[in-house]
Amino acid sequence: MNMQTKPPHTAAEQAILDSFAEMIGQLPGDAPVTAARDKLLSGIADAGLPTRRIESWHYTDLRSLLRDVPKPVGGSAARVDPLVRGSLVLPLVQGQSSDLSAPAGMELEPYMDLLVSGAAAKSLAGRGFDDLIGQLNGAFVGDGYNFSIAPDQTIGEIIEIQSVQSGGQVHNRFTAGFGANSKASVIERHLGDKAAAGLSTSVSSLELEDGAEVTWIILQGCGENDQHLGQLNARLGAGSTLKVYVVNAGGKLVRQELHIEVAGEGSHFDLRCVNLLAGDSHTDVTLTLGHNVPNTTSSEIVRNVVLNRARGVFQGQIRVAQIAQKTDAQMACNTLLLSDDGEFAAKPELEIFADDVICAHGATVIDIDHNHLFYLMARGISEKSARGLLVNGFVDELIDELDNEELVEALESLIEQWLVDHG
Repeated sequence: MNMQTKPPHTAAEQAILDSFAEMIGQLPGDAPVTAARDKLLSGIADAGLPTRRIESWHYTDLRSLLRDVPKPVGGSAARVDPLVRGSLVLPLVQGQSSDLSAPAGMELEPYMDLLVSGAAAKSLAGRGFDDLIGQLNGAFVGDGYNFSIAPDQTIGEIIEIQSVQSGGQVHNRFTAGFGANSKASVIERHLGDKAAAGLSTSVSSLELEDGAEVTWIILQGCGENDQHLGQLNARLGAGSTLKVYVVNAGGKLVRQELHIEVAGEGSHFDLRCVNLLAGDSHTDVTLTLGHNVPNTTSSEIVRNVVLNRARGVFQGQIRVAQIAQKTDAQMACNTLLLSDDGEFAAKPELEIFADDVICAHGATVIDIDHNHLFYLMARGISEKSARGLLVNGFVDELIDELDNEELVEALESLIEQWLVDHG
């Protein structure tokens, strides 16, 4: 008789189970929330961390890569200045929200309130068997923010969700609703430090009503020993526009998922992603995009800079439903590989069931053009500065698409500083 036995838990898996046992008495929530947490953790305990055998995790074998999980109780962290002066900052210091008042046209509450009242119980369910991020975050989430923008309202200042962590574990969730014809720009900013290793998870869920226009920027600047698992879920109503910018500029192990449902006719989705990879870090950006109705458009451009022994991954899947005629979907992944020891894996996918569409994808891997480098050096620019200028030009093109000059300058300064630190 052949008996299949489940492999023993890894050190990281056991640490997750031990953390839950230690934290469950302190996590907010009523009986349904606690039951949902238990169910999610049981799923992790039974299946373990995902491996290469799970297609969506093929290039990020988390069972091998996640070797340690820090203790639940970490250090303390301090707020930092907003990326853009005058922004409305929603702070999360070591995972804890603050009691804030919202501007006119915006309703705001800590996510902890939804957990305590039980209103969050149904939303804690995972997306499926391969949704480790949703499962882990749902089991451990302690706080975050829930906000909504009223119909026809424009929020003039940038909203910055600022999660600052110094070691330990942080598990936050953000839910946002944008009323019909509303407009807003949001920065979801994750920061760590070099002193202590930390584990953070975040799940953001956006609902765009008809005609809403939203820019959502995910800025990941975790410490060099931090592990960050993030997920963005969004549903677009008719005539709405969602522009997502992702900048990864830190972290030891990072996975950022984006799951987008284009559900209303005339809607548009943009993704602009910059991955700055150095050291021996591993960064994975995974996108699933569903065009589910006719007459919708999307555009995704990913630019990667790889140094040292860093490894990066981009998985982009576009699904066009049979009913979704007149879809226009374009995707490109471009990598600047500046080290013989670095790696980048690109896996673009199209699943098209409609016949009247314009869809395309492509991927390139290049080094710096030595003719361009010689041109700059011949004019008295040092080789290091010339390389920096060429790399800047490679990624700044995406940032320049933003229509806020202060925000563009702030992001370009961040990228320039990364190049100074790692170039």
